[in-house]
Amino acid sequence: MGRLMTLIIDCHGHFTTEPQYHHDYRKAQVAFAEGKGARPEYPGIPNEELSEIIAANQLKMQQERGSDVTIISPRASGMGHHVGDADVAGEWARVSNDNIKRIFDMYPENFAGVCQLPQTVEGDLAPVIAELERCVDEGFVGCNLNPDPSGGKWSAPPIYDPWWDPLWQAMVRLDVPAMIHVSGSCERCLHTTGAHYINGDTAVFMQLIQGDLFERHPDLRLIIPHGGGAAPYHWGRYRGLSMMLGKPTLAEHLMGNLYFDTCVYHQAGIETLFKVVDRKNILFGSELLGAVKATDPETGHPFDDTKRYIDKLPLDEATRHAVFEGNARRVYPKLDARLKSQDR
Repeated sequence: MGRLMTLIIDCHGHFTTEPQYHHDYRKAQVAFAEGKGARPEYPGIPNEELSEIIAANQLKMQQERGSDVTIISPRASGMGHHVGDADVAGEWARVSNDNIKRIFDMYPENFAGVCQLPQTVEGDLAPVIAELERCVDEGFVGCNLNPDPSGGKWSAPPIYDPWWDPLWQAMVRLDVPAMIHVSGSCERCLHTTGAHYINGDTAVFMQLIQGDLFERHPDLRLIIPHGGGAAPYHWGRYRGLSMMLGKPTLAEHLMGNLYFDTCVYHQAGIETLFKVVDRKNILFGSELLGAVKATDPETGHPFDDTKRYIDKLPLDEATRHAVFEGNARRVYPKLDARLKSQDR
């Protein structure tokens, strides 16, 4: 048997290099939602400018760090589901998602798209499902789902609650997974990337233990980013709590449907993730141009160059292939189909 030729698929990337006028539009839209101004018109990013932005940033870093395909989505902290009503959320999601489609259309071999959903604190799922359907029709391979549209107040039902079922059913019907990703924090005591993101990941893992989501939706696939939050580090706690709640083992209860990415920014953290979590549940991710844009003085390399950490692990070829390519193609069937259409 010959050596496996592995594509390096980064399951967690964001368009975080938007021009300033994109942010200015959002500020004006927020002002409109708060009754402080007129409804703005989105100016649009010219094709040439958008292409140059991606080539100088995400694409350049792909090439420098040795990855082949990035699953890209709008800026997570910018989703802002706590702002405005369904109309404002829908307009913002469409604008943001249309930019992502243009990126993966411009660079079809380098990017695949994941969409933002127009969630609101009020929680009407009909427009959320409609935007998901629109985006899948446009070629997106998945979505980002915010378990806390309130931005830190956690006013939404837990994700095992039947209230969410119409969305889960739509995802199963469309055969797309969701990355469970909170957005910006409204709470002064919760730093968005350092606290709110990791809190959200960990809270959702516990919600899944408490409920019976995957028993009700056995074909649903969810990804918890940032290495699963605190879950791998406290695996014994969660195994014990699952027993105390009368639930099956974590392997039976969750890990047939749940996946973690590798957005963990130090070697010891990656080693813990791989020691605790089965290789079939780990997807390579770097949060390319995401939360921590700094160089580690101890290594001389960027904190978020997560491939370096994985490359240092003593992985056999099958595990390496699974983490870098095979698992992503299995969890994102529409990505697999996209790659096959490119003879990859």
